[in-house]
Amino acid sequence: MGKIIAIANQKGGVGKTTTSVNLAASLGVLEKKVLLIDADPQANATSGLGLDVENVSLGTYQLLEHSCSAEECIIATDSPNVDIIPAHIDLVAIEIELVDKEEREYMLKKAITHLKSAYDYILIDCAPSLGLLTLNALTAADAVIIPIQCEYFALEGLGKLLNTIKSVQKIHNEALDIEGLLLTMYDSRLRLSNQVVEEVQKHFTDMVFQTIIQRNVRLGEAPSYGESIINYDVSSKGATNYLSLAKEIIIKNED
Repeated sequence: MGKIIAIANQKGGVGKTTTSVNLAASLGVLEKKVLLIDADPQANATSGLGLDVENVSLGTYQLLEHSCSAEECIIATDSPNVDIIPAHIDLVAIEIELVDKEEREYMLKKAITHLKSAYDYILIDCAPSLGLLTLNALTAADAVIIPIQCEYFALEGLGKLLNTIKSVQKIHNEALDIEGLLLTMYDSRLRLSNQVVEEVQKHFTDMVFQTIIQRNVRLGEAPSYGESIINYDVSSKGATNYLSLAKEIIIKNED
């Protein structure tokens, strides 16, 4: 049975999509079957894996509306063993459209739970908010990865996110686990980066992944070519970091 992992943080620019795309690609080259669900109206995970967002006719929007099945929305990507359910700017409207629906927090869960038998990992790239889209992702997920950038305001908003996760556990999904906190955009030359790492490790000890994602030019370039870092430059530091994260997750889940 596969595992559904949401990648969430209501702060923008912390490396959610970078992590979603590159973790999916890394798990794929390590011979795991992966489905990436783009649940962010910006659709950056979709374009980051080389799909033309303008030509998306079936995706997360239709999936949440239940106007098509998950199987109809799945597209194979150029990354080995990685499929995607793409997003489109339409997705912006879904929060308003679902507002008066019954069981609106469970729309994604109902649509994708049966896919766990077909994939080793299902990753959900969440929108940078704590709205209904993210709530659907957390309700559907078995676990959540929280990217935290090694910058001044890193821990700001983390308390709010952890409270949201607690209330999801209480009301919608008591099995929801925290897979780990992932430190991103680390620059070893900066004292601040090192302070943030120390602070997060001190407060959250076992919850923090050992792998730290370092700042890397190639990692920033890859999405503009519609490629994961694995396809774009497998010898780069970014690729090494994400492969290390993928191995850490595989070991953790196969114990």
